[in-house]
Parts: sequence; C-alpha cells; structure tokens
Amino acid sequence: MGHLPKLIEDLALILMAGAIVTLLFKRIKQPLVLGYIIAGFLVGPHFHLIPTVVDNENVKTLAEIGVIFLLFSLGLEFSFKKLMRVGGSASITAFVEIMFITIAGYFLGKILGWSTMDSLFLGGMLASSSTTIIIKAFDELGIKTKQFARIVFGVLVVEDIVVILLMVLLSTVAVTQQFEGAEILLTILKLLFFLALWFITGIFLLPTFLKRAKKLMDEETLLILAIGLCLGMVVLATQVGFSAELGAFVMGSIIAETTFAEKVEHLIKPVKDLFGSVFFVSVGMMIDPKAMVEYAWPIFCVTLLTLFGKLFSTTLGALLSGQPLKQSVQVGMSMAQIGEFAFIVATLGLSLGVISDFLFPVAVGASAMTTFTTPYLIKFSEPFYTSVAKLLPGKWVNRLNRYSSSTQNIQAESDWKIVLKSYGRIALINGIVLLALILVSSNFLLPFIRERVEGETLRIIIVLVISLGTAAPFMWALMAKRPNNQAYKELWIDKKYNRGPLLIVEIARNILGVLVIGFWINRLASTQVALLVAIPVTILVLIIFSKRIQKFYQRIESRFITNFNARETAAANGGSNEANILRRNVDFQSDLVPWDAHIIEMEVNPHAEYVGKTLLELAWRERYGVNIVYIKRGDKLIHVPGRHNRLLPFDQVGIIATDDQIQVFKPVFDATESVIPDEADVNDISLQKILVDEHTKLKGSNIRNSGLRERTNGLVVGIQREKERILNPDSSTVFEWGDIIWIVGDRKKILQFNQEQ
Repeated sequence: MGHLPKLIEDLALILMAGAIVTLLFKRIKQPLVLGYIIAGFLVGPHFHLIPTVVDNENVKTLAEIGVIFLLFSLGLEFSFKKLMRVGGSASITAFVEIMFITIAGYFLGKILGWSTMDSLFLGGMLASSSTTIIIKAFDELGIKTKQFARIVFGVLVVEDIVVILLMVLLSTVAVTQQFEGAEILLTILKLLFFLALWFITGIFLLPTFLKRAKKLMDEETLLILAIGLCLGMVVLATQVGFSAELGAFVMGSIIAETTFAEKVEHLIKPVKDLFGSVFFVSVGMMIDPKAMVEYAWPIFCVTLLTLFGKLFSTTLGALLSGQPLKQSVQVGMSMAQIGEFAFIVATLGLSLGVISDFLFPVAVGASAMTTFTTPYLIKFSEPFYTSVAKLLPGKWVNRLNRYSSSTQNIQAESDWKIVLKSYGRIALINGIVLLALILVSSNFLLPFIRERVEGETLRIIIVLVISLGTAAPFMWALMAKRPNNQAYKELWIDKKYNRGPLLIVEIARNILGVLVIGFWINRLASTQVALLVAIPVTILVLIIFSKRIQKFYQRIESRFITNFNARETAAANGGSNEANILRRNVDFQSDLVPWDAHIIEMEVNPHAEYVGKTLLELAWRERYGVNIVYIKRGDKLIHVPGRHNRLLPFDQVGIIATDDQIQVFKPVFDATESVIPDEADVNDISLQKILVDEHTKLKGSNIRNSGLRERTNGLVVGIQREKERILNPDSSTVFEWGDIIWIVGDRKKILQFNQEQ
C-alpha cells in the first residue's frame, strides 16, 4: 500500500465535516460561517468523539491561503468606483460607528484587565459588521428595496476598506510595539501612498495587458493568471512591509476595474469557497469549550457592547450624515453584529504572536449570539423607532428632521470648490507618481549606475537624464496642466474677480514643482550642482519641449481614463462578453435624489400581467407616483424610457420612489397572471401518434374543433395520409379514415385518450 500524507486525510476530514454541518445549517436557515466553525470544533483537539486533525501546521497554511482568497474576492466585489458611489451619508455613518466601537472595544478590554495588544485587537475585531448575515436577513424580511437598506450596503463597503487599513495598522503596531502618534501617522501616510501608487500603476498597465491578450485568454488561463497576480501582489506587499491580506485586496480591487472582473469573480468563487471553508473550519478548531465557559463574562460584555454600542454609534452617525430619525434607527439596528472579519483580525494577531488564545472563543461566542439577534433587531426596528419617537420630546424629533431636510437640500458645489478639487486631484495623482519615481531613482537606479559606470560626474548626468526624462510628463502636469471643466472656464473668463486668485494658484503650484525638482536633484547630486546647473536646465527643457511633453502626457492620461472606465464603456455599448456575461444589474445613483426617494431595481416576471404593455397604458406614474428611470434589457440600456416603451420578460427596471410608494406599488409590479398549475413533468412531453378510426371518432372533424389540444395538452405537428405526409397542418384540416395524427403533448394524457375511445 502507498503512503498517504496526513494532510490529505485531514483535508478529507475537514471538508466532509464542513459539508455535513453546513447542510444542516442550510436546513435550519442559519449562516454557513457558523456551520464551518462548529465543524472545526468537531474535528479539533477539544472534541474526541470523532477523528481529529493531525497535521495542524499544514492546515494553518491552507487557512492562510483561504484568508488571501477571501480578501482577493472582497477586492473583486469592491472596486474604486463603488467606494466613490457610496456617498457622504454612508461614509460619515461608517466612520462614526468604526471610531466609536473601536475605541469602546479597546477600553472594554482594559476594563476586563486584558493587555494593551488584546484590547487593541478586540477593537479591531468589532469594527466590521457581517455582510452575509445582513443580506440574508434583508432577503428573508423582503426589505432590500427600502431606503435605509441602501445606506446599510454603503456602510458595509466603507467598513470593508477601513478594516483592511486597521489590519495594516494593527500589524505595524504589533511588530514595532510602538504607539506614538507620529509613528502611526507615518504608517498611515506610507500606506495611503502605496495604495494610491499600486492603484494608479495597476489601472494603467493591467487592463492594457488583458486587452491585448484577450484572444489567447480562455477560462483556464484567466484563472491561473488571476491567482498568479493575486499571489504576486501578496509577495510584493509583504516585501514592502505590509500584510499579505492587503496585497490580495489591492489586486482584487485593481482587477475589479477591468472588463474581466465578473468573469474572474465567477472563476475564483470555487477556489475561494474551498480555501475559505478550510479557514473557518480552522477557526473552529481553536475553540475550547472550557475557555468559553471560563470567559463567559467577557463574551457577555462583548455581546452587549456589540448590540448596544453599534446600535447607538451607527444611529448617531446616520443622524450626523443627515438621515431622518426613523431611517437612522433602522440603519443602527441592522448593523449590530460581529462580521467574519473578526476571525481574520484574530488570526492575524495569533500569527504575529501578540494576542492571547482566549480572544477566539470570545469572538466566536459574541458572533454566534449577535447572529441570532440580527433578524429580530431588523424586524422590530420600525416599532422601536415609534417607541423612541414617543419618548423623545416633540421639539427634538422636529429639529432632527429639519436638520436632515436641510442637509439633503444643500445646493450644488460652487465653481471655486469644483476648481480647487480639480487642482488638488492633479497635484495628488502626479505628486504620488513623482514621489515613486524619486524613490526608484535614488534607491535602485543610482546604485545600478554606480556599479557599472566610472566617474562621478558621468554617473550623475546619466541618472539625472534618465530619471528626470521619465518624470517630465508628470512634472509638466504638476506645474502646468489646467482643470478641464466648465467651472474653470467660467472663473477664468470673469477677469475682475477670479483671474487674480487663479494666477496665485498657478504661481503656487509652479513653486511647488520647482521645489520637487530641487529636492529630487539634491538627493542625486550636490546642492551646488542642483541650484546652479540641474534645476535651471530642467526648467528650460520643460519650457522648450512643453508641447511634446503635453501630448505625451495626454496619451498617458487618455489610456488611464479609458482603462478606468472600460467596464462602463463595455456595458453601455453592449460590449465584451467578459464584462456582461455575468452582469446582473446596473448601479445607478444620483446626488440629486431627495432623501426620501431612491432608485430600486426590480426584474419583470415573465408571467406578469403587464408584460408587453406600454408605459402609457400602465400609467404607473399617475396611479402610484413612481417613475421608471431606466430599463436594462440584456446588453441594451434604455435610459429614461418614453411612454411608448414596453416592458418585456426579465427586464431589469429602475424605479425611483419613496419607501411608502414602493410598499403600495410592489404588489402591483409582482402580480402575475392567474395560471392553473399543471402537474405534468417536462419528461412526459413526447411525440405520439393517434389513428383515426371507429374508436377515436375523429373522422369528419377538423383540428380546431376536435378537442385534441384541450384533452391532450398537445399540438398536432403532422398527418400521415396513405403515402402523403402533411407537416404543420392548418387548423382547418379535416381528418379522414386511416389518418395517422402525429401530436406533441402529454404522453399520459394521449395514452388515456386512446384508451377511452
């Protein structure tokens, strides 16, 4: 017999236990994550009634791979545009909630007598809510179309990215054991710089490569490439000093901006599910029942903090962002649970060896309790709001609603605000690229040239020419590129009031550009050379070749914008299958939508009563006050459809309405034709024949009045008359003696018809 590695035996045990327990959890309609954790406990070292995992080290490695693919998949669902579309309301709500619960978690840990690192990681574990549990509860309660649900989904998106950043900060603090504000601020700036650099570089290079390799890219190749890019970014992130999880998330978010995003997400899902299940099972293996009993009091305290702390902080954040009291309470009561990220954060702490083992049972216990309470909190959020509104003084409620109304009705941005944002965007993007080039030239290019070129002067000249030549387009943009929008043009035309301030802005950024050039050259050569030779020559070259440099920069910018908008362009043009084959909906959001109305997307049931009717015939706007803003039909998008447009089966319809309007209108939209159910199986439909003789008594009758259609649920497709065959006969065809009727219908009913005659 051949030797079977213990890892294979352990993997078989893990997957079988996970499959059986999750089947049970599906049956009782509970989150699968908890099922995997319980399966892990059953095959772990603290439960002895069934076989136990032996090769723990290799299982931990598989679990780490699981975390990487979980974060990679999260990045694929994230996308930078999705964060920009979240809006201010969800962002403010998320930041208030995360800051409050993280700080509260830290102080709860200190009150319980835990170490500083345990307390810090507890705060990080509580920072996110569970997307899986919330979506499941919304589906079961049928409230995904309500306005507050949109805010909740936006908060979840912001939470995901903030928790990723928290993980980086926690790992940095854990490794350096330094808590100084300056050190943490430097880490945050370093993190933001590398995130922006990776994103800008990735969007410029990756979509172009995928587009050129499209013809050679089948599903197998695309899957291998996606996993390779993910693991490559993981290696790069760890080399730079960040976590593997951050690298996986960043690569996922870069691919999310390409036209291959949906296909990669579809291909990677089985891989993510496999290794993700191993990770959550490994979490369950760490559960010690004795520890859970021993730490029952901390579990209870963490659960209470999660329930009431998240409810309070999320409600407060929603109120500050301008949401009405009712909606704020509903958002708050939806977010009161611990998410799957808690286990990832705890795993990070254990892998670094900086937290205690008891944090896992605390996290699992609190997560299980808040999972079961979430559906009830969401269900009773409206009655709870009613009770709160009655308890609060009427003046308070009116003031809160007035604040919400005034916040939502803020006028559009001024021209100056738009222009200054454009200037800031130009400076930020090009500044990041220039800083990256400075680091590359001083840390890699200069040592490379020194090893191969003799003579200090020659070395400096070569390095300066290569580095500054590469940086010339971005240096020109930093110093001379003007905002390309109408607001800038209007301000520039108004010479009396705006020309002076705009000139000051232009002078300031030119001074900034000169300082960047001076700083760069000073790192490569002496100060005297920089001031007397390099800086003047560089500025002179930028002036002389400004037009050529400008054209080259515009080509770079055009390529970046094209890649960045590739998915939207492909969808609008009905483009590539890669972008559309799995695309289910269109994400619309307008900053002009009032707070009490929002866009809901619903799918037309093929059996709906209104299928085929025009919007004019339906008159939904006049009857129910709702407006149809778009119809998505396959790859075709009908934006603001007219009165003569019709609704067809499986159309994705975008409807703008308030919660009250949609509550009245949804039953109308979901209404279907009254159809008598037929118990026939599709396998019973077959081609049969009926003989026209004295038994069937069909002679002299035609197809229409013979009753064959009604009695057999069938369709006459042919008649064989002696040597003649009549295909698809007309309904007026009269049957004659000896005709053989070929009919497609319910086999059982056709046989019954023959027996009855």
